[in-house]
Parts: sequence; C-alpha cells; structure tokens
Amino acid sequence: MRKTLLAGLLMAAFTVVPALAQSDVQIPKQEVNKDLQARLPDDIKAAGKLASVNSGSFPPYEIVLSSDKMDGASAEMVNAVGELLGLKVEHSSVNGLSSLLTGIKAGRYQLAFGPVGDFVSRQEANDFVDWVQEYVVFAVHKGNPLGIKDLEDACGARIAVQSGGSAEKVIKGQAEKCEKEGKKPIEVQSFADQPTSILSVKSKRSDAFFSSQAPLTYYVAQSDGELELAAVGHKNGFNDLFQGAVVAKDSPLGPILRDAIQVLMDNGTYAAIMKKWGLENNMLSKAAINLSKN
Repeated sequence: MRKTLLAGLLMAAFTVVPALAQSDVQIPKQEVNKDLQARLPDDIKAAGKLASVNSGSFPPYEIVLSSDKMDGASAEMVNAVGELLGLKVEHSSVNGLSSLLTGIKAGRYQLAFGPVGDFVSRQEANDFVDWVQEYVVFAVHKGNPLGIKDLEDACGARIAVQSGGSAEKVIKGQAEKCEKEGKKPIEVQSFADQPTSILSVKSKRSDAFFSSQAPLTYYVAQSDGELELAAVGHKNGFNDLFQGAVVAKDSPLGPILRDAIQVLMDNGTYAAIMKKWGLENNMLSKAAINLSKN
C-alpha cells in the first residue's frame, strides 16, 4: 500500500520534468555509418534492433515516459547511436540497478546506456563504455538544517540512496566509521530508484539523498525551492568517477558502442545533447572502455 502511494505521489511530483531541457537546441539526425554497421554481430544485424534496459528514471539522463518510451540525454544519445548503426532501439525497465546488471550479464538485454557507475569490481562481470564523468553529493532540505558539508557530516542523519549503487556502498562504509568513532549512527535508507529516493527527502522521511550530482541538480531545480545541494566540491568517498553504457563482459558490442559514441563526440552531436540537458560539466573528450581504475 505504501509503495503504491509513493508511486502515485511520485508521478504527480516528477512527471513533467522534461521542461528543464533547452528546447532550442537541435539534435541532428545521423546517417548510417556503414563501417560500424558492418562490425555488428550477425544476430543483432538480423534482428535489426538493440535491446536496451534501464532501472527507472535517472534525470536528466534517463526519463521514463512509459514502459517503452524514454526521454533525456541518454535516450537521445542511444537513439543517435541506433541511427548510426541502422538499428531500432527498444527500451525495457527493471526494478533496480542490481537487476539491470544481472540482466545484461545473463544476456536478457544487450546493453544499458545508463550512464552507470564504472568500478573495477563491476568490470569483472560487465564492460563499461564510459561517456561521462560524475561527482557524488547530497540533496538536502533548504538551508541544509543538519549542516552536511561533506561525507563526515552524515553521521546521525537519515540518508537515502539507490539500492545496489556505488553511493549505497560508500554511505554504508561511512555508517560503520561513524559507529567506530562513537558518533551517532547513519540510518541508511535504500530505495529501488532515484525518484523514490528524492521523494523520501521531499516528504521528510529522509534528511538527504546521496547520489550523482547531475540528477540531483535536476531534482533540486524541480523542487520549488524545497531542496538544495550540499557537499559540492568534495570527494565524498569517491576518486575519479566515470559512468557509461554497460554491456556483457567481452561483448563485441562494446568496442562498436565506443566508436559510435566517439563519432557523436567528433561530429558535435554529443556536445549538443549534453548542452541541451545542462550536462556540459560532465562531458568527456573521448569515449573509452573500463576507464575507471578504482
């Protein structure tokens, strides 16, 4: 019952999010790149489509409009990749990041365009085609009443995180540190997706949401002044953080995606999409596979 109520509130609060995109930025249609198309595995060529999976809305990258329709920077990027490869992109949603990674590893989906955090531990089962750099911060109530200025200040707070994500691992580690140092414990609240996590903060069930800066900036802008960012400019338990599309380990699709993204970087499409969605500070100059060494 509670999950149903939260879902209803969520739809009311965050359905009309695409308005933050710059509507005057035109995204060019791509011509099929015959060289890239020729490198596709035979089964993908025969199917004429890519099966892409997401774990729910992750604005401004992924905005789930329906079970098979997406908006956001990632949707426009993967659609452009599909145009380059002459393929139709079919979208599916699963419940949580763990299900997404497991589904790709098991071959139920060919890729998740994400972007999903690239970590060495995840590279054991999947390959990451990195196309953005990210930072992890907190979304807090206006005025930052608990004074969260960095990760150390989270002791004693109720912190929402996305289940299975890298931020969950970091905040759980900080929770253990708080207790060892005799400080008030962190109440780690794990949710299946980003929108439910931010709703928990808006409804004051959580004191803060610890997650990627890009989507949190987006949610804060949608909050009518209720929320603000905190701990910006601090490492907050992370080193250099890269994010990207995910494919199965050693999939031949990985290098093709990398080279297709590089084409979009070189012809200006990538920059146009990132600018449209306010993501200029997250851009990379070169696409790469498994860029993270952490």
